[in-house]
Parts: sequence; structure tokens; C-alpha cells
Amino acid sequence: MATLKDFRDERLRKLEALKELGINPYPAESHRTHKAGEIVARFDELEGQTGTVAGRITGIRKFGKLAFIVLKDFSGEIQLFLHDGTVEGRNAEIGQLAIEDLPLLDTGDFVEATGDIIKSKTGEISIGVKTLRLLTKSLRPTPSAQEGFTNKEERMRRRYLDMNVNQDVRERFVRRSIFWQATRDFLNEHDFIEVNIPVLEHTTGGADANPFVTHMDALDQDFYLRISHELPLKRLLGAGFEKVYDIGARFRNENYSDEHLPEHIAMEWYWAYANWQDGMAFMSEMYKTVLQKTFGTLQFDLNGKHVDMDKEWEVWDYATVIKDRYSIDVHNSSLDDVKKALSDNKLEVEKTENRARGIDKLWKNIRKDVAGPVWLINTPTFISPLAKTNPGDPHTVQRFQPIIAGSELGNGFSELNDPIDQLNRFREQQAMREAGDDEAMMLDIDFIEMLEYGMPPAVGWGFSERVFWIFEGVTAREGVPFPQLRVEYDSTTRDIYPDIKLD
Repeated sequence: MATLKDFRDERLRKLEALKELGINPYPAESHRTHKAGEIVARFDELEGQTGTVAGRITGIRKFGKLAFIVLKDFSGEIQLFLHDGTVEGRNAEIGQLAIEDLPLLDTGDFVEATGDIIKSKTGEISIGVKTLRLLTKSLRPTPSAQEGFTNKEERMRRRYLDMNVNQDVRERFVRRSIFWQATRDFLNEHDFIEVNIPVLEHTTGGADANPFVTHMDALDQDFYLRISHELPLKRLLGAGFEKVYDIGARFRNENYSDEHLPEHIAMEWYWAYANWQDGMAFMSEMYKTVLQKTFGTLQFDLNGKHVDMDKEWEVWDYATVIKDRYSIDVHNSSLDDVKKALSDNKLEVEKTENRARGIDKLWKNIRKDVAGPVWLINTPTFISPLAKTNPGDPHTVQRFQPIIAGSELGNGFSELNDPIDQLNRFREQQAMREAGDDEAMMLDIDFIEMLEYGMPPAVGWGFSERVFWIFEGVTAREGVPFPQLRVEYDSTTRDIYPDIKLD
């Protein structure tokens, strides 16, 4: 049975044969005039015209003086029809192949074909090829769609093959792109300004997460990869911006799960002179607009739950929900009360458990069964260190979180702009860090200084691409094009490159 190395050796032989003919197997130029899908969609208009297509060969058949090549580009597939006597001869100077050179081509190669747009005798929309050029000679065979490419580990490691073979995977990332473009369009249409902020920070904050640490040689100092966009964007409010946002990667040095990746794309916006209720109305509309543009519907079946994003959102009070489920007063219960509730509900009780973490676990145990859409409001102050408290109730903050299909798919609140209050909350978080909670927020004195100069009242919001993953119905790793994996090399690669140290 032929091995991958055998196939590669045969293709290397063909590569040398092409070079001996004077053919450049990797030219820089292509002269495509039409995409495959465009020709198929507009055939009635284009029939009889001359067109040039380019793409990857997915199939080759030869019958005497006739040959058929299936060509695939991003838009779709088209048949190339070659007839001996119609196809021009070899012209090595421009990389043009003769029909007798077809045995030197393989599936996976990229070619360019020029000819009349026709239908074959069997009714197949085709290019009646006059000239054929090689654009790229492939050295490894691409798995065919018929063979399948289903091994999860292989798919993740060679996602470029996965997207070639499994069309639905490639289309997923088209939708992911549409999701972020629709997000950006909605914000721009509402006068928000996109400002890219640093990824490397002296002190990182804005979320409960363990950061990645790196070292900048130029300054001889350690920096953190950002865990959130929040604090730099709020500094822009202090700088005079009134509607500002950023979309980009953030990094959280924590474990993989079906809903979390250490690196992922997220968006945050901040809106001066608006409050949490303004933000809640804004985001209700934004979800509908972005999801409709991305998926073409507002009706979803997710994790065994039917979610109607077109209906009016329910609004749930945090303390009431916890009280109804566990008979616990969120604001006055002791740590022992919380631990008992965790134990009674078969939830993990850690040695370093604190009230904030414990109550959050109790809430998440409720959340997993919620279809939504629901707005969760009036979160306790002690688990929302950057949000403004509710007037007349210092125990709760002006925070709003969307609960959909068992997940929190965003976070927003009226931003805290009292520097003294913010400093006190940072001190509480710092005490939690010193007690062993690596995910508690760092004390950012530079941010306090900015607040002392003055930041207007504002509402802020953030969500990650987990929103897309949930509505797409895939896990986190399936939802990104190139998930991080442990570095491994298969035996074939090691055999092919014995002189390269791969460990």
C-alpha cells in the first residue's frame, strides 16, 4: 500500500519533469477574469464568452483525446473540458501546458484555464479550454471529500485541509467574519469610533482571569497580555471620547473548555452620558441585528433549548433568583451558608473558597438551565468591582448580563467613575489576590489617577466570540480556525525531514 512518502516522491518526480520542460511550477502571476461560482450563476449571460478561471484541481479524468478537470475556487467548482487539437501547445516561457503534459498534474495542484464558457454534451457548465497554465505544484495529496477527513486531532492540526475537504467548516468562518463585520457596522452606524488599544499592559485588569506574562527586552520589564479591553477604553472616555470601541484578541491563562479558549476575539464598547438601561436597550437591538445578518434567522435550537431572539427579553433580579433557589440571602449570608449550599447541590467547594466565588458558582448552577433571552440585573457589589452601585442600595450594582442557552453571553454596567470607591474595591480585590485568588483583579493605580482627573458617567459593554460559537452550535476549538494544540510531528514528517531537529 502506497504511503504518504511514496505519493510525495512521485510528485517530486513530476516537479523535476516540469522543470526540465522549462515550466516554472510556482509562477507569481495569474490572470483570472471570472470566478467559478460567478460563471455557474450567470451562465445564461456569459455563455459563449471567453473567460479565465483559476483554482485547485479536485479531480482529473482522461479518455483518449478528451480530458476533464474539476476546478475549485472559493466561490465553487467548474469543469474544464480539454480536447486534443483545441488546447494550445506548450509554451514554457509563460508556464503553458500542452494536453500531453496532463500526466504531470495531480489533484491539489493549482492551475489557470482560459477558454469559451460552454455546456458539455451532458449539460455540464464548463470552460472549453484553449490554454492551461500551472500555478502551483502540490507535493502532498489532499484528502478527497469522498474519503472524508473526520479525525478530530488531524482536522485541528491541519485546518487548511479540513476547510478544503469539509465545506461546512470553511463556511463557518465566513459566518464568523460576517458576525464581527455586522458588529462593527452596527457600532459605526451608531457613531461609535473604533480605537485599537495595547495588547501588552503593565497592569492588566477588567476581568477575573489569570494573565499571561511576557518580558519586553527594550524596557527590561515584564508585561501582561491583556485579559480585557476595559481599562484602556475607559481611559479614552477620560480623554474626551464619548463613544468608543475595540475588537481584537484577549488572553486568559486558563484551561480549555467547550466555551473558553486562552486566546479569543472580543469586543468592548463604552458610551459616555448613558447608563445601564440605555445599554440594555441598545444591546437588545444589536443582538437581533447581528444575529439576523450572520445566520439569517432569530430562531435557534441550542443545547436542547429553543431560543427566540425576536421576543421581548425577560428581566431577572440576581438576589431574588438565588433566594428562590437556595433560600440564601445573597447580601447577608455567611461563607459557611454558601459552602453548605454548594455541597447540598453537589458543587465543588474549594479550600480557597470565598463568598464571591461561591455565590457565583450557585448562580451558574441556575444559569445552565436557562433558555433565555434573559437580562440578569442587580448583581451584588462584591462580585462587580468595576460597576456603579444602584442609588439607595449599595449592595447591588447597575449591571446587565444576557443569559442565553445556559450561558452568559456578555457583560455591561454603568461604569464606576468615583476614584475613591474604585480604589477601595481594588483594595478588596488585591486582598483576594494575596489570599490566593490568582484571578482577582490587580490594583491599577494609574487608572485611579485617571479617574481623579475625571471621567464622565458612562455605560460599558463587552462580549467575546463565544456569542458566535453558541449560536453556531459548536465548541470553542471548532469555532476558531487554528486552535492552539501541543506541538507534535507525525512519523512521515520526521522521515521526510531527517536533517531538521523537530523536538
